[in-house]
Amino acid sequence: MASLLLSPTFLVLALVIAYPLLSAVYQSLFAAESGLDADGFVVEGEAFVGLGNYVDIFAGAESGRFYNALWNTTLFTFVTVALETVIGVAFAVAMNRAFRGRGFLRAAILIPWAIPTAVSGLLWRWIFQSNGIANDLLNTQVLWTAEGFAAQAAVIIAEVWKTAPFIGLLVLAGMQLIPEEVYEAAKLDGANAWKQFTTITLPLVRPALLVAVLFRMLDALRMFDLPFVLIGPRKSSVETLSILAWDESNQLQYGTASAFAIILLVYVAVIAFVFIRVLGADVVGDADKQERKAARKQAARAAKEASR
Repeated sequence: MASLLLSPTFLVLALVIAYPLLSAVYQSLFAAESGLDADGFVVEGEAFVGLGNYVDIFAGAESGRFYNALWNTTLFTFVTVALETVIGVAFAVAMNRAFRGRGFLRAAILIPWAIPTAVSGLLWRWIFQSNGIANDLLNTQVLWTAEGFAAQAAVIIAEVWKTAPFIGLLVLAGMQLIPEEVYEAAKLDGANAWKQFTTITLPLVRPALLVAVLFRMLDALRMFDLPFVLIGPRKSSVETLSILAWDESNQLQYGTASAFAIILLVYVAVIAFVFIRVLGADVVGDADKQERKAARKQAARAAKEASR
Protein backbone atom coordinates (compact mmCIF):
# COMPACT_ATOMS: atom_id res chain seq x y z
CA MET A 1 0.00 0.00 0.00
CA ALA A 2 2.82 2.40 0.82
CA SER A 3 4.51 1.74 -2.53
CA LEU A 4 1.21 2.21 -4.33
CA LEU A 5 0.55 5.55 -2.67
CA LEU A 6 4.10 6.77 -3.31
CA SER A 7 4.19 5.61 -6.94
CA PRO A 8 2.87 8.93 -8.40
CA THR A 9 5.66 10.80 -6.59
CA PHE A 10 8.25 8.31 -7.81
CA LEU A 11 6.94 8.69 -11.36
CA VAL A 12 7.19 12.48 -11.24
CA LEU A 13 10.71 12.30 -9.78
CA ALA A 14 11.74 9.87 -12.50
CA LEU A 15 10.42 12.21 -15.20
CA VAL A 16 11.82 15.50 -13.88
CA ILE A 17 15.04 14.29 -12.20
CA ALA A 18 16.18 10.82 -13.23
CA TYR A 19 15.53 11.11 -16.97
CA PRO A 20 17.13 14.57 -17.42
CA LEU A 21 20.13 13.46 -15.34
CA LEU A 22 20.70 10.30 -17.36
CA SER A 23 20.15 12.25 -20.56
CA ALA A 24 22.79 14.80 -19.52
CA VAL A 25 25.29 12.04 -18.71
CA TYR A 26 24.64 10.47 -22.12
CA GLN A 27 24.87 13.83 -23.92
CA SER A 28 28.20 14.60 -22.23
CA LEU A 29 29.77 11.65 -24.08
CA PHE A 30 29.21 13.27 -27.47
CA ALA A 31 30.66 16.32 -29.22
CA ALA A 32 29.35 18.39 -32.09
CA GLU A 33 31.29 17.97 -35.32
CA SER A 34 30.96 19.23 -38.87
CA GLY A 35 32.57 18.19 -42.13
CA LEU A 36 32.04 17.56 -45.83
CA ASP A 37 30.35 14.55 -47.34
CA ALA A 38 31.32 12.83 -50.58
CA ASP A 39 29.43 15.45 -52.63
CA GLY A 40 31.08 18.38 -50.86
CA PHE A 41 28.11 19.40 -48.76
CA VAL A 42 28.51 20.44 -45.14
CA VAL A 43 27.34 17.76 -42.75
CA GLU A 44 26.80 18.48 -39.09
CA GLY A 45 26.21 15.98 -36.31
CA GLU A 46 27.49 14.55 -33.08
CA ALA A 47 30.29 12.06 -32.64
CA PHE A 48 30.90 9.80 -29.68
CA VAL A 49 33.98 10.99 -27.80
CA GLY A 50 33.59 9.11 -24.51
CA LEU A 51 35.28 11.04 -21.73
CA GLY A 52 36.89 13.42 -24.21
CA ASN A 53 34.74 16.36 -23.12
CA TYR A 54 35.81 15.87 -19.51
CA VAL A 55 39.49 15.60 -20.51
CA ASP A 56 39.23 18.83 -22.48
CA ILE A 57 37.59 20.59 -19.54
CA PHE A 58 40.33 19.64 -17.08
CA ALA A 59 43.36 19.67 -19.35
CA GLY A 60 42.34 21.20 -22.67
CA ALA A 61 43.04 24.58 -24.21
CA GLU A 62 40.06 26.16 -22.39
CA SER A 63 40.78 24.54 -19.03
CA GLY A 64 41.85 27.89 -17.57
CA ARG A 65 38.34 29.21 -18.01
CA PHE A 66 36.93 26.18 -16.18
CA TYR A 67 39.29 26.56 -13.21
CA ASN A 68 38.48 30.27 -13.04
CA ALA A 69 34.74 29.49 -12.95
CA LEU A 70 35.34 26.80 -10.32
CA TRP A 71 37.25 29.29 -8.17
CA ASN A 72 34.54 31.95 -8.56
CA THR A 73 31.84 29.44 -7.64
CA THR A 74 33.73 28.34 -4.53
CA LEU A 75 34.57 31.92 -3.53
CA PHE A 76 31.00 33.17 -3.84
CA THR A 77 29.65 30.15 -1.99
CA PHE A 78 31.85 30.25 1.10
CA VAL A 79 32.07 34.05 1.44
CA THR A 80 28.35 34.68 0.98
CA VAL A 81 27.25 31.77 3.18
CA ALA A 82 29.62 32.84 5.97
CA LEU A 83 28.32 36.42 5.91
CA GLU A 84 24.72 35.26 5.62
CA THR A 85 25.14 32.99 8.63
CA VAL A 86 26.44 35.80 10.85
CA ILE A 87 23.84 38.31 9.68
CA GLY A 88 21.03 35.73 9.69
CA VAL A 89 21.73 34.71 13.29
CA ALA A 90 21.79 38.39 14.27
CA PHE A 91 18.41 38.85 12.55
CA ALA A 92 17.01 35.83 14.40
CA VAL A 93 18.18 37.13 17.78
CA ALA A 94 16.64 40.52 17.06
CA MET A 95 13.33 39.08 15.84
CA ASN A 96 13.07 36.69 18.78
CA ARG A 97 12.93 39.49 21.33
CA ALA A 98 9.64 40.98 22.46
CA PHE A 99 9.44 44.67 21.52
CA ARG A 100 7.09 47.09 19.85
CA GLY A 101 7.14 46.69 16.06
CA ARG A 102 8.49 43.13 16.03
CA GLY A 103 5.88 42.08 13.47
CA PHE A 104 6.89 44.92 11.16
CA LEU A 105 10.55 43.96 11.50
CA ARG A 106 9.83 40.35 10.55
CA ALA A 107 7.84 41.44 7.52
CA ALA A 108 10.55 43.91 6.45
CA ILE A 109 13.29 41.29 6.69
CA LEU A 110 11.25 39.03 4.40
CA ILE A 111 11.15 41.58 1.58
CA PRO A 112 14.63 40.87 0.10
CA TRP A 113 13.94 37.13 0.14
CA ALA A 114 10.56 37.62 -1.56
CA ILE A 115 11.96 39.65 -4.46
CA PRO A 116 12.78 37.47 -7.53
CA THR A 117 16.50 37.13 -8.08
CA ALA A 118 16.39 38.62 -11.58
CA VAL A 119 14.55 41.69 -10.26
CA SER A 120 17.02 41.92 -7.38
CA GLY A 121 19.91 41.80 -9.87
CA LEU A 122 18.40 44.66 -11.88
CA LEU A 123 17.84 46.65 -8.69
CA TRP A 124 21.45 46.28 -7.59
CA ARG A 125 22.70 46.95 -11.12
CA TRP A 126 20.98 50.31 -10.93
CA ILE A 127 22.52 50.94 -7.49
CA PHE A 128 26.03 49.99 -8.68
CA GLN A 129 26.02 52.03 -11.89
CA SER A 130 28.86 54.50 -12.35
CA ASN A 131 26.45 57.33 -11.50
CA GLY A 132 24.41 55.23 -9.08
CA ILE A 133 23.62 55.48 -5.41
CA ALA A 134 26.60 53.42 -4.25
CA ASN A 135 29.18 55.74 -5.79
CA ASP A 136 27.28 58.80 -4.55
CA LEU A 137 27.30 57.50 -0.97
CA LEU A 138 30.97 56.50 -1.15
CA ASN A 139 31.91 59.69 -3.06
CA THR A 140 33.94 57.68 -5.54
CA GLN A 141 33.80 56.34 -9.09
CA VAL A 142 34.03 52.56 -8.91
CA LEU A 143 33.07 50.47 -11.95
CA TRP A 144 31.07 47.90 -10.01
CA THR A 145 29.52 46.22 -13.04
CA ALA A 146 32.72 45.87 -15.06
CA GLU A 147 35.48 43.38 -14.18
CA GLY A 148 37.70 42.67 -11.21
CA PHE A 149 37.28 42.70 -7.46
CA ALA A 150 34.60 45.39 -7.54
CA ALA A 151 32.32 43.14 -9.61
CA GLN A 152 32.86 40.25 -7.18
CA ALA A 153 32.10 42.53 -4.23
CA ALA A 154 28.91 43.71 -5.93
CA VAL A 155 27.71 40.11 -6.40
CA ILE A 156 28.56 39.20 -2.80
CA ILE A 157 26.76 42.25 -1.38
CA ALA A 158 23.64 41.64 -3.47
CA GLU A 159 23.58 37.91 -2.65
CA VAL A 160 24.01 38.46 1.09
CA TRP A 161 21.31 41.15 1.11
CA LYS A 162 18.85 38.84 -0.59
CA THR A 163 19.42 35.52 1.18
CA ALA A 164 20.49 36.36 4.73
CA PRO A 165 16.79 36.50 5.77
CA PHE A 166 16.43 32.83 4.79
CA ILE A 167 18.94 31.74 7.41
CA GLY A 168 17.47 34.21 9.87
CA LEU A 169 13.98 32.77 9.56
CA LEU A 170 15.10 29.16 9.95
CA VAL A 171 17.21 30.02 12.98
CA LEU A 172 14.31 31.99 14.42
CA ALA A 173 12.08 28.93 14.08
CA GLY A 174 14.68 26.92 16.01
CA MET A 175 15.00 29.57 18.70
CA GLN A 176 11.27 29.63 19.34
CA LEU A 177 11.40 25.93 20.25
CA ILE A 178 13.78 26.60 23.15
CA PRO A 179 11.86 26.61 26.45
CA GLU A 180 11.81 30.01 28.12
CA GLU A 181 12.42 28.28 31.45
CA VAL A 182 15.98 27.54 30.38
CA TYR A 183 16.77 31.23 29.97
CA GLU A 184 15.00 32.11 33.20
CA ALA A 185 17.05 29.53 35.11
CA ALA A 186 20.25 30.89 33.55
CA LYS A 187 19.32 34.45 34.52
CA LEU A 188 18.66 33.39 38.10
CA ASP A 189 22.09 31.78 38.17
CA GLY A 190 23.69 35.04 37.03
CA ALA A 191 24.42 34.29 33.35
CA ASN A 192 24.69 37.40 31.18
CA ALA A 193 23.20 37.74 27.69
CA TRP A 194 26.39 36.68 25.86
CA LYS A 195 26.82 33.55 27.96
CA GLN A 196 23.18 32.62 27.43
CA PHE A 197 23.69 33.01 23.68
CA THR A 198 26.87 30.91 23.50
CA THR A 199 25.88 28.15 25.92
CA ILE A 200 22.12 27.90 25.36
CA THR A 201 20.97 29.46 22.09
CA LEU A 202 23.72 28.35 19.73
CA PRO A 203 23.91 24.70 20.89
CA LEU A 204 20.13 24.28 20.76
CA VAL A 205 19.61 25.94 17.37
CA ARG A 206 22.56 24.05 15.86
CA PRO A 207 20.39 21.52 13.95
CA ALA A 208 18.27 24.25 12.33
CA LEU A 209 21.34 26.38 11.64
CA LEU A 210 23.24 23.53 9.97
CA VAL A 211 20.30 22.70 7.72
CA ALA A 212 19.91 26.37 6.75
CA VAL A 213 23.63 26.67 5.97
CA LEU A 214 23.57 23.44 3.96
CA PHE A 215 20.62 24.57 1.85
CA ARG A 216 22.26 27.92 1.23
CA MET A 217 25.53 26.27 0.23
CA LEU A 218 23.76 24.03 -2.27
CA ASP A 219 21.92 27.04 -3.68
CA ALA A 220 25.04 29.24 -3.86
CA LEU A 221 27.04 26.54 -5.66
CA ARG A 222 24.48 26.73 -8.47
CA MET A 223 24.59 30.54 -8.63
CA PHE A 224 23.63 31.79 -12.07
CA ASP A 225 20.96 34.48 -12.29
CA LEU A 226 22.36 37.12 -9.95
CA PRO A 227 25.85 37.53 -11.51
CA PHE A 228 24.34 37.01 -14.97
CA VAL A 229 21.88 39.89 -14.55
CA LEU A 230 24.00 42.13 -12.31
CA ILE A 231 27.35 41.91 -14.15
CA GLY A 232 26.62 40.04 -17.37
CA PRO A 233 27.80 36.91 -19.22
CA ARG A 234 31.39 36.15 -20.22
CA LYS A 235 32.84 38.25 -17.39
CA SER A 236 35.77 36.22 -16.06
CA SER A 237 35.69 37.76 -12.58
CA VAL A 238 32.13 36.57 -11.87
CA GLU A 239 31.70 33.65 -14.26
CA THR A 240 30.44 30.59 -12.39
CA LEU A 241 30.11 26.96 -13.46
CA SER A 242 26.42 27.43 -14.19
CA ILE A 243 27.11 30.44 -16.40
CA LEU A 244 29.86 28.49 -18.14
CA ALA A 245 27.48 25.61 -18.87
CA TRP A 246 24.90 28.07 -20.18
CA ASP A 247 27.46 29.74 -22.43
CA GLU A 248 28.50 26.41 -23.96
CA SER A 249 24.92 25.39 -24.61
CA ASN A 250 24.25 28.83 -26.11
CA GLN A 251 26.99 28.04 -28.62
CA LEU A 252 25.28 24.70 -29.40
CA GLN A 253 28.07 22.75 -27.69
CA TYR A 254 25.61 20.57 -25.82
CA GLY A 255 28.13 17.83 -25.06
CA THR A 256 30.52 20.20 -23.31
CA ALA A 257 27.64 21.97 -21.56
CA SER A 258 26.34 18.65 -20.26
CA ALA A 259 29.83 17.76 -19.03
CA PHE A 260 30.01 21.05 -17.14
CA ALA A 261 26.61 20.33 -15.61
CA ILE A 262 27.66 16.86 -14.49
CA ILE A 263 30.87 18.19 -12.96
CA LEU A 264 28.86 20.80 -11.08
CA LEU A 265 26.47 18.10 -9.89
CA VAL A 266 29.34 15.97 -8.57
CA TYR A 267 30.92 19.01 -6.90
CA VAL A 268 27.67 19.91 -5.16
CA ALA A 269 27.15 16.30 -4.05
CA VAL A 270 30.67 16.09 -2.61
CA ILE A 271 30.26 19.36 -0.69
CA ALA A 272 26.91 18.21 0.69
CA PHE A 273 28.29 14.80 1.68
CA VAL A 274 31.29 16.29 3.47
CA PHE A 275 29.12 18.87 5.20
CA ILE A 276 26.68 16.27 6.48
CA ARG A 277 29.36 13.80 7.53
CA VAL A 278 31.62 16.31 9.25
CA LEU A 279 29.05 18.57 10.90
CA GLY A 280 26.22 16.06 11.20
CA ALA A 281 23.42 18.17 9.72
CA ASP A 282 20.02 16.52 10.20
CA VAL A 283 18.70 17.22 6.70
CA VAL A 284 15.56 15.09 6.79
CA GLY A 285 14.73 15.80 10.43
CA ASP A 286 14.78 12.10 11.24
CA ALA A 287 15.79 12.44 14.87
CA ASP A 288 14.63 9.54 17.01
CA LYS A 289 13.31 9.67 20.54
CA GLN A 290 16.75 9.22 22.06
CA GLU A 291 18.03 12.29 20.21
CA ARG A 292 15.08 14.31 21.47
CA LYS A 293 15.79 13.20 25.01
CA ALA A 294 19.45 14.09 24.52
CA ALA A 295 18.40 17.56 23.32
CA ARG A 296 16.38 18.09 26.48
CA LYS A 297 19.27 16.93 28.60
CA GLN A 298 21.57 19.24 26.66
CA ALA A 299 19.26 22.15 27.44
CA ALA A 300 19.49 21.37 31.13
CA ARG A 301 23.27 21.10 30.97
CA ALA A 302 23.46 24.35 29.03
CA ALA A 303 21.53 26.14 31.72
CA LYS A 304 23.92 24.82 34.36
CA GLU A 305 26.98 25.80 32.30
CA ALA A 306 25.56 29.27 31.77
CA SER A 307 25.36 29.78 35.49
CA ARG A 308 29.04 29.06 36.02
